[in-house]
Amino acid sequence: MTNAQQSKPWLWMIGLVCAVSIAPAANAGANITNGKYIYNAADCIGCHAGNGSSSLPSGGLSLDTPFGTFRVPNITPDKRFGIGNWSEADFKRALREGVGKQGEYLFPVFPYPSFSKLSDSDIADLYAYMMTLPAVPAPNKPHEVKPPFNWRPLLFFWRTLFFDSDLKKAPPVRDAAWSRGNYLVHAVAHCEECHTPRNVMGGLKTSLAFSGNVGGPDGQNAPNITSDVSTGIGGWSVADIQNLLKTGMTPDSDLVGSGMKAVVRGTSKLSDADLRAMAVYLKSVPPIHIEPIPKPASKAP
Repeated sequence: MTNAQQSKPWLWMIGLVCAVSIAPAANAGANITNGKYIYNAADCIGCHAGNGSSSLPSGGLSLDTPFGTFRVPNITPDKRFGIGNWSEADFKRALREGVGKQGEYLFPVFPYPSFSKLSDSDIADLYAYMMTLPAVPAPNKPHEVKPPFNWRPLLFFWRTLFFDSDLKKAPPVRDAAWSRGNYLVHAVAHCEECHTPRNVMGGLKTSLAFSGNVGGPDGQNAPNITSDVSTGIGGWSVADIQNLLKTGMTPDSDLVGSGMKAVVRGTSKLSDADLRAMAVYLKSVPPIHIEPIPKPASKAP
């Protein structure tokens, strides 16, 4: 301690308090590089970038659903409007259980049923990375959801019917590439959330997983990505799927659009090994034959 600090102990005490209060404590062993990797793979920016921003998850995007319009929240580390006051435990509970900082049920337009399958280490790394992002003081906009779907307590019944947070179930045993792809497709990239049809209560029709969804998020149609040859991607090779996730180009040289364009911005940053793993898993999805889903109508500029 310097002479100045000895004569004025309050100086170093204030410095200590400030250092502790700058941000919530993150796991000292967290891998921020992996956290950024998961952040990109999960396409967090695709939903949470608002107000024309393409670099920070400051919220504001409107998601139109049959139940009303949901406004995507600010998840930058801003202490007033974002998640700057969230601890790692708060963050983990939101992803793993779909419960917010104040104990409120989160609307399942936030895909926590998929994120609940994330590993503890990936959640810790993701939290650590997000706490390094610049804080954006952008206030959140209220949802415009029709009653009774805007009554959060009623989500208890929805969760009872459609949300299974039991992580004790042993995953299927396959080779390493398939297992990694299974994790990335389900838990991280949450492909099932868009590519699976939903029932009248908004629950996934799991018996039709990956078979496509008419009028999905923001009214966008998601195609069949099962291994059905005539209506899905059964005619695609592993390399074809890998190339689409890397470049956004289909085997017939068409470019993906709509929401998938944002997804590819994230998956394009993944390693070739992980892209191949996702492709290997998707090739193994059992075929489901459905009527071809129409392409989404282009929106006026």
